[in-house]
Amino acid sequence: MRALLSVSDRTGLVAFARGLRGLGWELIATDGTRAELAADGISARSVEDVTGQPALLGGRVKTLHPKIHAALLARRDDPTHTDELAREGIEPIDMVVVNLYPFAESAATGKSGTMLLEQIDIGGVTLLRAGAKNHDHVVVVSRPERYGAVLDELKQRGEVSLETRRILAAEAFSHTAAYDAAIASRFAGEAGLQFPDEMALSLRKVRDLRYGENPHQQAAFYAVRGEEGAMTAMQQIHGKATSFNNMLDINAAWRIATDFPQPTVAIIKHQNPSGVASDNEITKAYRRAFMCDSVSAFGGIVGANRIVGRELAEAMEGTFYAPIIAQGYEDEALPILRQRRNLEIIAVPGSAIVGGKLVRRDGAAFDFKRVAGGMLVQTPDESAADEGSFKVVTERSPTLEELTDLLFAWRCVKHVTSNAIVLAKGLATVGLGPGQTSRVVAVETAVRKAGENARLAVMASDAYFPFPDGIEVAARAGVTAIIQPGGSIRDAMMIDTANKNRMAMLFTGRRHFKH
Repeated sequence: MRALLSVSDRTGLVAFARGLRGLGWELIATDGTRAELAADGISARSVEDVTGQPALLGGRVKTLHPKIHAALLARRDDPTHTDELAREGIEPIDMVVVNLYPFAESAATGKSGTMLLEQIDIGGVTLLRAGAKNHDHVVVVSRPERYGAVLDELKQRGEVSLETRRILAAEAFSHTAAYDAAIASRFAGEAGLQFPDEMALSLRKVRDLRYGENPHQQAAFYAVRGEEGAMTAMQQIHGKATSFNNMLDINAAWRIATDFPQPTVAIIKHQNPSGVASDNEITKAYRRAFMCDSVSAFGGIVGANRIVGRELAEAMEGTFYAPIIAQGYEDEALPILRQRRNLEIIAVPGSAIVGGKLVRRDGAAFDFKRVAGGMLVQTPDESAADEGSFKVVTERSPTLEELTDLLFAWRCVKHVTSNAIVLAKGLATVGLGPGQTSRVVAVETAVRKAGENARLAVMASDAYFPFPDGIEVAARAGVTAIIQPGGSIRDAMMIDTANKNRMAMLFTGRRHFKH
C-alpha cells in the first residue's frame, strides 16, 4: 500500500507518517513534507523518483504527472485500468494526504500581488479531487484532525471503511471548494466586482449549537472564511453552550453597543433592544438601559462596549439574564457573574478603542438573508449619513439637548425591527415600538412603554410618516422633537403637524428599514 503526502499544515504529520510506516505502508512525499519527515528519521520516496521527471518551473509543476494521477484515478475493479497501469509500469497510490497552501491566511496578513499568487495551490487541489473522485479505492485525508481515526481503522480493520472514505471524500471536496471560494472572492474584490455573476461562500464550522430556533431543530455556527467578526473571535468564559437564538441576540447586543462612542449598554430580546443607554460610566449606562423596560429585560442579553467591573456585575444582580457580551471583565467582576450557573459570559478579546469608539472588524461584510431557493445579498447598513446634511424642516430648530438626543435615537432606530420607533431622553431610550405593521401603532407602543417619560423626549422613526397620526400621538404624549428620513408625498402635511405642536423636526434623507 502506498500513500502520497504533501502538506502545508504539518500538525500531526510525523506521528501519522510513523503510524503508516509501522503498518507497512510505503510513503511518497513532496520536497517540504519529505524534509520534515526526514528530520524525524522517517524515509519517504520523492515525487521525482516516482515520476522520473524533475520538478519544473521552480516547483510549480511537481505532482501533475500521469504516473501520479493515473495511480490515483485507476479503478482497481476495472481490468482495462489495471492493465494500462501494468503496461505503463505505474503502481497504484492508495492514500493521498494533502492540505493546501495557506492562501486565505496569507491574504489576511496583507500579502498581495505575486507573493499572494504563489499561495494558490494547483497540484494539491488536483490531488485531493482525484483521490476524492476515486474514493471507492483511495483514502483522501485533507484534515490533520482525521489522522488518528484513519490510523485506528487501519490498525483495527486493516483498511479504511467505505463509509469513512465517503466522509473523507466529502471533506476533501468541501476543502477545495472553500479554497477556491476564498480565491474567487479575493480576485472579485480586486477587480472591483461587488456583485459578481457567481458568488461562492466558504463556511467553516465553528461549533454545534445546543439547538436551533426551537428545541426540536438542530443547529450549528459557521464562520465565513475571509471575514472577521466578534462572533467568531468571542471567547466564552462561563455558562452553558450558546443556542441559535442566543447567538442572534448576542450579535445584536454587540452590534448596538459598539455603534456608540460613549460607554453604552444595550439589553436585547429577540434581536430588538428593550433598552439602550450611553453615559460617562458603564454602570450608569446599564441602569438607564434597564429602566427603559425593566420587565422586558428579564431573560435578555446584555451588551457592553467597555470592560465590565465589579459595580456593573453587582448592578445586574436580581435580574435574570441569559448571556452578557463585553470587551472584557475585571477580575473582581467574574466571581460575581459566575455565581449565576447558566449565565453565558462572553468576551471579545483584542477589541480596540480608536477615537473613543470600540472598533468593529466586520463593518464591510455583506449582509445575507436566506429565501426559498436562494440568497439575498446586500451591503450592510453601516455608513452613518453625514449629520451635517440633516435638514431642519420646521419653524423651530431643536435645542442642543434635543439635537444630542435626536442623533442618539437615530443611531438606535436602525437596530430596531421595522416599523420602528424610538423615544429617547438624556442619551437613553425611554420607549421603543419595534416590528409593527403600522407606523402609528409603533408610535403608540413606544409611548405606552415610555409612560410619563415620553414628556420632553425626542422621537426617531426608521422611515417616513405616511400620515400625521403618528406625529399627533407623539405630540399628545409630550414628545418635543422628531428625526425621520422624510420622502413622503405628504411631507408638507407632516411639517405642518409638527409646527402646530411646536415640535422641531429633522429630515435625514436616509431610511433605516430592518427586517
